Amino acid sequence: MKIVVIGGTGLIGSQVVTTLGSVGHEVLAASPNTGVNAVTGEGLAEALQGANVVIDVANTPSFADDAAMDFFVRAGQNLAEAEKAAGVSHHVALSVVGTERLLDSGYFRAKLAQEELIASAGVPWTLVRATQFFEFVAAIAGASIIDGTARVTSASIQPIASADVAAKVAEAALAPPRNGMIEVAGPECLPMAELVRRHFDGIGEPRDVITDDTAAYFGVVLGGPWLTPTGDAWLSQRRYGEWLAGQPKRAA
Repeated sequence: MKIVVIGGTGLIGSQVVTTLGSVGHEVLAASPNTGVNAVTGEGLAEALQGANVVIDVANTPSFADDAAMDFFVRAGQNLAEAEKAAGVSHHVALSVVGTERLLDSGYFRAKLAQEELIASAGVPWTLVRATQFFEFVAAIAGASIIDGTARVTSASIQPIASADVAAKVAEAALAPPRNGMIEVAGPECLPMAELVRRHFDGIGEPRDVITDDTAAYFGVVLGGPWLTPTGDAWLSQRRYGEWLAGQPKRAA
């Protein structure tokens, strides 16, 4: 089976490509640096020729409101048109748990627009919504530091390893289209302040962490368990502390 992975050279995409290729599928890693640009349409028709499944795990290079909306809407429209022309039978896309609850952010408004485009495009589809990746906890922790102290909300978060997300995306691509959503999350639901403490403890960086429920999460002040699944989610087994202990250590 031919499978095209839009964003196939990124964090999730590269793992999806490896997973599907290892079980014998013809997998094309499609991204601007391989000559395929879903936003401009460059190389899209050629890449999708003969494809059975398209997986979209691409992300916008800019999180500015207008840029994010332009990226996801234009890419979504171009993919839908190219998929219908090529006879693609399944579109799989990666999105974010809690998207509809985070609309104070232009990025999440753009992700919701992407989801709505997929559902109305006329190509059978499956949406995989994931919680935040372990790999980005360091960025959350770093962004929380003000005058040497980390100020972090107590709102719950349920992070997951990118490898586990990639595995579920690959699994969804080989299953029949759901014309619906799958949610995936890690096994631990934690206050974000506790997760940030675990990050700093795990990397051996002494840092005061203060709970501050006015602290924003990438521009959104969280009003509840918005970053955790609400339904019957698939939960991975890999815990954040175990994952962090296995990461390369920083040079002293």
